[in-house]
Amino acid sequence: MSTNESLNESLNAADPIFARRGEGTVSSRTSIDEESMLPATAYQIVHDETMLDGNARLNLATFVGTWMDEHAIKLYNDSFQKNMIDKDEYPQTAAIEQTCWKMLGDLWHAPDASKTIGCSTIGSSEACMLGGLALKRRWQEARRKDGKSTEHPNLVMSSAVQVCWEKFCNYWDIEPRLVPITEEHKTLDGHDLDKYVDENTIGVVSILGVTYTGMYEPVQQVAEALDRIQEKTGLDIAIHVDGASGAMVAPFLQPELAWDFKIDRVHSISTSGHKYGLVYPGLGWVVWRDKEYLPESLIFYVSYLGGDMPTFALNFSRPGAQVLLQYYLFLRLGRKGYYEVQKASQDVALFLSKGISELGPFELWNDGSDIPVFAWRIKDGYTDKWTLYNLQDRLRTRGWLVPAYPLPDDLSNVTVQRIVVRNGLSMDLAALLLNDIKTQTQYLDGLEGAVPQEAPQSAFHH
Repeated sequence: MSTNESLNESLNAADPIFARRGEGTVSSRTSIDEESMLPATAYQIVHDETMLDGNARLNLATFVGTWMDEHAIKLYNDSFQKNMIDKDEYPQTAAIEQTCWKMLGDLWHAPDASKTIGCSTIGSSEACMLGGLALKRRWQEARRKDGKSTEHPNLVMSSAVQVCWEKFCNYWDIEPRLVPITEEHKTLDGHDLDKYVDENTIGVVSILGVTYTGMYEPVQQVAEALDRIQEKTGLDIAIHVDGASGAMVAPFLQPELAWDFKIDRVHSISTSGHKYGLVYPGLGWVVWRDKEYLPESLIFYVSYLGGDMPTFALNFSRPGAQVLLQYYLFLRLGRKGYYEVQKASQDVALFLSKGISELGPFELWNDGSDIPVFAWRIKDGYTDKWTLYNLQDRLRTRGWLVPAYPLPDDLSNVTVQRIVVRNGLSMDLAALLLNDIKTQTQYLDGLEGAVPQEAPQSAFHH
């Protein structure tokens, strides 16, 4: 920097911040300005605009982590420039990725964690798609080997499945067969499964923590239903467990639950590192119980420490820092620490669900005893003045984002409201939230007439 440039910057820095060029004018929203501005000015503009986003800690709609400790933030700052896919340039980051998926394989009771294969992803949606691709390719290869058609593959799953599975079926030409949830069967529990599977079924998806409500689907029951189907038809159908949230909760809070590689039909499991894995956004994982369940034809090999490392991903350039953050948490927390964090979240969820159920207008759909997520609805006939969408809007005035939305398909006439309890929602904050729900409910009950109903504006994006 020249002496004149240094002098000019010093003079500009002395200007009142909100009178500087950039702050004192309105920038174009459609083109890049011709002139540059001071970094402090550009920072201030972006910082101020993002204040309109609200407080992420009060966003009880999202499953995605919004808090990490100062050591994690320091580690992130040390490593955010690393590209996960550059395994030859960052061989230790690549080795840590492999360490993490083997740790997960062990956590999920793989027969031999050293023989598992897996990878990190941008999030659990990519992880689900990779798990689905492996199911499809294995089905295709088996059909070709038997001289059978590979046309018209289908995938069986709940109507409450996360939208990424609908995308997967759309993008890879697979028929989605959605088993509707009902009041009697609130999850995919194996009921009537024989009506949906056939020789073209590439697999069944079981959700460990349904996005709509947080409930676990009983993987063991689904496997037993598939066992009965195999006895009758000879069809041997695999399960992929979409454990976006529950796969990082159940091992610690419900260790006796059979849902993972303990069940032979479970070929693969996916999860979100950035949900109850407790990492900042940008990380998912998928692990196969053994190398044989990930078809060799899907794997690419890259040079790594004088040898080859397998890689399987949809994204090429993606952050390596989140993988290091996951490893940090595995080291930092251990199983005991993960139990304590998840148990604290579950305690908050149970406190809130109990308090909401006692307010009078509401009945619980579930109580948060699976993952720390629960939903409720208004009791039939309680009021014709207001809806859960109105309560959602009233809570927004206090900064809380608590989404209301309809359940899928056969239950689309049922509107629920849901709270996701994450690490960072303390019991003290939860007590304030419960008081706000009570206060806003009393306000709505006290209205002389019905709230004018516009088109419902759900804050829910599953």
